[in-house]
Amino acid sequence: MTVTGSAPSPLRHPFGDLARFQDRAALVTAEGRVSYAELSDRVARRAEAWLDCRRLVVLTGANTVDFVVAYLAALSAGCPVVVVPGGEETISAVTGAWDPDVVVRCSPGGGALDDVRRPASAHGFHPDLAVLLSTSGSTGSPKLVRLSHDNLTSNATSIADYLGLTADDCGITSLPLHYCYGLSVLHSHLSVGAAVVLTDSSVVDACFWDLVERAGVTGLAGVPHTFDLLDRSGFGERVLPRLRYVTQAGGKLEAERVRGYHRAGRRSGWDFYVMYGQTEATARMAYLPPDLAEAWPQSIGRAIPGGMLRLDPVQGADDGVGELVYSGPNVMMGYAEHPRDLALDAMPAELRTGDLARALPHGLFEVVGRSSRFTKVFGLRVNLDDVEAHLAGHGITARCVGLEGSIDVFVTRRRDVRPATELTAALCGVPGWVVTTRRLPELPLTASGKPDHRRLGELAGASRRRESVPQRVDAADLRELYARVLDRDDVTVDDSFVGLGADSLSFVEMSVRLGERVDPLPANWHHKPIREIAEGAAQRSRWGTSFDTTVLLRALATVFIVGSHVELFDLTGGAHLLLILAGYNLARFHLGSGPGTSARIGWAVTAILVPSVLWIGATALVFGDYDLSTVTFLNWALGSDTWDDRWRFWFLECLVWIIAGVAVLLASARVRRLEAGHPFGFALAFFSGAMALRLGLTGWTADGIDHYTAPIVLWCVALGWLGARARSLPQRVLVSALGVLSVVGFFGEPSREGVVWAGLLIALWLPTVRLPRAVAWFVGLVATSSLAVYLTHWQVYPHLEVDHPWLALFASLAVGVGYHHASKPLGDAARRLRPPRAPHPAPTPPPPCNAVSRSLRR
Repeated sequence: MTVTGSAPSPLRHPFGDLARFQDRAALVTAEGRVSYAELSDRVARRAEAWLDCRRLVVLTGANTVDFVVAYLAALSAGCPVVVVPGGEETISAVTGAWDPDVVVRCSPGGGALDDVRRPASAHGFHPDLAVLLSTSGSTGSPKLVRLSHDNLTSNATSIADYLGLTADDCGITSLPLHYCYGLSVLHSHLSVGAAVVLTDSSVVDACFWDLVERAGVTGLAGVPHTFDLLDRSGFGERVLPRLRYVTQAGGKLEAERVRGYHRAGRRSGWDFYVMYGQTEATARMAYLPPDLAEAWPQSIGRAIPGGMLRLDPVQGADDGVGELVYSGPNVMMGYAEHPRDLALDAMPAELRTGDLARALPHGLFEVVGRSSRFTKVFGLRVNLDDVEAHLAGHGITARCVGLEGSIDVFVTRRRDVRPATELTAALCGVPGWVVTTRRLPELPLTASGKPDHRRLGELAGASRRRESVPQRVDAADLRELYARVLDRDDVTVDDSFVGLGADSLSFVEMSVRLGERVDPLPANWHHKPIREIAEGAAQRSRWGTSFDTTVLLRALATVFIVGSHVELFDLTGGAHLLLILAGYNLARFHLGSGPGTSARIGWAVTAILVPSVLWIGATALVFGDYDLSTVTFLNWALGSDTWDDRWRFWFLECLVWIIAGVAVLLASARVRRLEAGHPFGFALAFFSGAMALRLGLTGWTADGIDHYTAPIVLWCVALGWLGARARSLPQRVLVSALGVLSVVGFFGEPSREGVVWAGLLIALWLPTVRLPRAVAWFVGLVATSSLAVYLTHWQVYPHLEVDHPWLALFASLAVGVGYHHASKPLGDAARRLRPPRAPHPAPTPPPPCNAVSRSLRR
């Protein structure tokens, strides 16, 4: 039966009458809460405009209250709703294919804008049609999944049943609400009167975990990529007393990782559920009970309550393997490929999943491949999933597609190209020329985080036809740039500079090179994923290059140091300014709440020590200028109490010992959590302690050699740390005042003090600068080589300063640049000794978290 668009629709309650839960929290945000009674009222008011007739509504997904209200209002008014990701390109593709009556654009920041395209509907609808979702994660796909009201409610009820959800539970949008998995979290919680926290923050953001703790989140959902991020964010160390369960779906998680999360949950008091589903079944079809995860981690589980799984024979499949078929009330009404399909009757409630599986004990099933993931080469039937698994067993991450009687393999590391070809040919018993292996910067994923084999097929076909697509600055370009600068193969477009464990030295080079491609540099670019930087890249300016101000300050401080020693000008204070910048970058790149914090800081120390010890040691052996105390950075303990040549490297000695001390301090998990939870307050306390130490040891004004000892200049590093943590205007004003006050009188030399406090104020109030490209290139070169220039200039300028002072300056810079490039391979080799993806949390992100109201606590 078809219901025309002109027919009025009665108000429905897709998950029961929401008002029955009264004042319980339904939706929670960083700004407050919305009760079920309030949500019910807002939904009813929103639905009133759509009750006169059923309309086709396109709704852009957003993890906001306005999206939830609009979505529930459309369901309540009986209007079929197409849920899509945001973005004008997506909306244009969907409206062109489906001719909706209403388009509702929901902003990620809140708010919704209705575009009513006609007063009534041009379409006819099946009376049960409720929601349409993309089956592939590609919003431009003409095929949509038709879901009924019964599909939504039955699946929500089943999920709530096996998870044991009650009104006391609280979920969180760790996944987007335009994705069927994310939407199922909303459905299942609303069906029992539980709360849902709405946020766009990632699981690597401090704001996300702030909401989790304050709102008392009891359940966390994730796809495999989410768990990659959790591994890096110190999740295992977090104390979350209210967390009751963690769910995983959206792709296969390796068996050992399933066991690992199951065991972590047992230790911490939460259950780990592996789940299996498809959009065609609304969301879930199977779940693995937590008590079976240890013994059967490879399993997708058993059918959800109300559903049934079976295996149908597949010709040529291995013994015991068949196509997995699901039946249950949550199976879709069918597909829609044209607006006229919106009126079609529902198909039988049975879904042929396309997955090949085998049965296991306890009613469990294991998926072993896709029926569509087979290709024929020389008459041989090749399981491409088996090929991928075989390569993974040899340490090669690869994706395979079959095209025109051949096998196309895609890898991300140069060194894997030849072994992948040889291993694939040997496994399949085919000649090597049948296998083509290509390297990509990253392996493409669908919007739901699954391997995008269709896209790989397109790439293989395009390569065969020798088609070339003009390249602009995009995520792949930037990913290659990050990989070159950081000398690592494991960079993905979802990584950030800080998340890759980079340091201040590589930051200088990256800032300059990135500024040559992306102009202007986005604020806090070092915290942003590569993909986000590429998507937000603007057209390059015709004049100049934009880069981080601290890079300019670093270059100027280096020139001031050498120029003052040559006595070209009297601009001392550059080394103390570099200490402030070191503290600034320490806070930006190395701090976090996870266990890898001290290790990251340790590698930063190593990056300083390797070239320093080599140069100082070689100079000591050749010229005899220094002794063992200088080479080992122990001059503060074993050297003279008056200035001599051994004090030349006081800056590096102070820097190494201060950073090492910070690493020891942050070895304590309690201290790390305190710093992550109160970044500005912690930094302010650290600075206060450093100032107290300075006053206790030397008074307000330092004398003689005191300017060059670590305990007395600790306040410089602490001041930079505090400056990096100053997010708001009042905080920057406070740091500015404290900085000027702490500097004035320290040296008893106004010009020297002016250099230091002026540099601090510029870093605080002018985050980026623009310079002519030639000047920017020179500044970047000097800043990148600043450590090497400081090391080597002592052996260069004395030979030229009397007769050729300007030559002494530029020769010192040139030798330092040369030594930097000569020693860089050693630093890169040391960096490669680190595990390629050692788990570590992202440092506290720059944007301030909104204070969460006390009203969040139910």
